Amino acid sequence: MSAPARPESLARLERLVAALAAKGLVSEAELAAMQARTDRASPEIGARMVARAWLDPAWRALLLADGAAAAERMGVSMAGAPPLGVLENRPGLHHLVVCTLCSCYPRAVLGYPPGWYKSFEYRSRAVRDPRGVLAEWGTALPAGTKIRVVDSTADYRWMVLPMRPEGTEGWSEDQLAALVTRDALVGVALPQLPARAAA
Repeated sequence: MSAPARPESLARLERLVAALAAKGLVSEAELAAMQARTDRASPEIGARMVARAWLDPAWRALLLADGAAAAERMGVSMAGAPPLGVLENRPGLHHLVVCTLCSCYPRAVLGYPPGWYKSFEYRSRAVRDPRGVLAEWGTALPAGTKIRVVDSTADYRWMVLPMRPEGTEGWSEDQLAALVTRDALVGVALPQLPARAAA
């Protein structure tokens, strides 16, 4: 019995990698390192960046001024990635991130984008009806809060710095980071206290 044929896309990728390696433009070790870096990326990195910003004003200033430099300072390589902007939520202003054309997403600090982020429905409705989208997520904002929708593109990626929940005074960075979800980092959700802490 013969082995199943490989998909043409995989064969094409292997030919491209072999051609690049033959020209000395990339090595197997570099590709392996890039793959390992991609596999390590997760929303936990973004959550830790936010928690540190809640605790350290100097770090917060760096994060808001240059998200990529802040990520690099945390040991996250941003080589080859577009600049990273960080949008600060504050009383009266909430940010919602969307990529209207495809699925541009700051993978180095948030990991792979979820399926809903890439969906046509989210990409179109987030722009037309952001308040309705947030309501469907169960995200209730105070009356009068302005929602600013920001388009993540191939040239510039965005993440949100949500507001720190009340009742977290004296919490450690680890405790605070545990409150920050991937959804809060793109603005469809808010950090929430665990039920027992909120009681």
